Amino acid sequence: MSKEESIALIRDLSNANGVSGFEDDVVQIAKDYVAPYADVQEDHMRNLRLSRHGNTQIKPRLMLDAHSDEVGYMIQAIKPNGTMRFVTVGGQAAVTLPAHKVRVRNNDGDWLPGIITSTPPHFMTAEERRTLPPVSALTIDVGATSADEVRTKFGIDVGAPVVPAVQCEYIPQSDTLLGKAFDNRIGTALLLETIKDLADEELAVDVVGSLSSQEEVGERGATVMVRKIQPDLAIVFEGAPADDTVMPDYMIQSGLHRGPMLRDFDTSIIANPRFQALAIQTAQAEGIKYQRSVRSGGGNDGAVINLYGGAPTIVISVPVRFAHTAYCYIAYDDFAAAKALAIKLIKQLTPAVIDQF
Repeated sequence: MSKEESIALIRDLSNANGVSGFEDDVVQIAKDYVAPYADVQEDHMRNLRLSRHGNTQIKPRLMLDAHSDEVGYMIQAIKPNGTMRFVTVGGQAAVTLPAHKVRVRNNDGDWLPGIITSTPPHFMTAEERRTLPPVSALTIDVGATSADEVRTKFGIDVGAPVVPAVQCEYIPQSDTLLGKAFDNRIGTALLLETIKDLADEELAVDVVGSLSSQEEVGERGATVMVRKIQPDLAIVFEGAPADDTVMPDYMIQSGLHRGPMLRDFDTSIIANPRFQALAIQTAQAEGIKYQRSVRSGGGNDGAVINLYGGAPTIVISVPVRFAHTAYCYIAYDDFAAAKALAIKLIKQLTPAVIDQF
């Protein structure tokens, strides 16, 4: 897989519209990409089960998980003046929302441009200039002048999904990509490329990918998929919030260009210590940069996977600057290192090794 091909895949996944519950565009990209290398099954939640060609059904089953959804919004009500109240889907801070361009899906499936409104400074009071409006005070404007126009001309109704309108671009000077939804489209890219790169390998495990929906609203897709796959162990691919612009140097655990982040702990999961140790030993032996993190918050699909029969689970993440906002950065070399580590690690897994976990 060339760097150019990887960047093209990441760009396509980032640009795709896929707020929780409406992951269809992302799922279609994944199905088209991975079909030559895996048997693909889709369920009614838009979860994908990706069974690598060459699986035997008798070897230990390794689940590779990534979630396909992104944080976004949903139309809650249409006001008489044609602007629309909305709710956030997934964790977001109101301070990051005003004046951003968005895409709203109408009843025909078309994605129409709009903006999250902000009061022009000309009409702000002195107090309003010093305070931040809550989400309930914000609206989305598609250029309509009445509620009837929103419904009849634009074909938009209550329940319409909304995503940030951002086009992904590669920046050669920093070897980074700037776009939306890297939590978790970068994990999705890792999942797809890992399955592809393992296509012709003789492995001691059966590899089953899970592209899980609705993680941002409570790991819902993974809760379903872990019961279908019934894994013996699992690796979760994530886009983790980068902390190198907000933490003192000694606390940086997910900085750009420092390699993938191996999460030891968050409020939802404790990584299997022995599986984690093997990942660290592999990175050191292969000269792959990595970071370790202990978080006082956060969560990921590993939480529900780990609780299914106690399947040993680790999380390999690519740091994402400004996660859960409209504009995010990831470093290409972190992505490449994460994939290299995953592949080297998977090749070492045997029944005897797994028994040690």
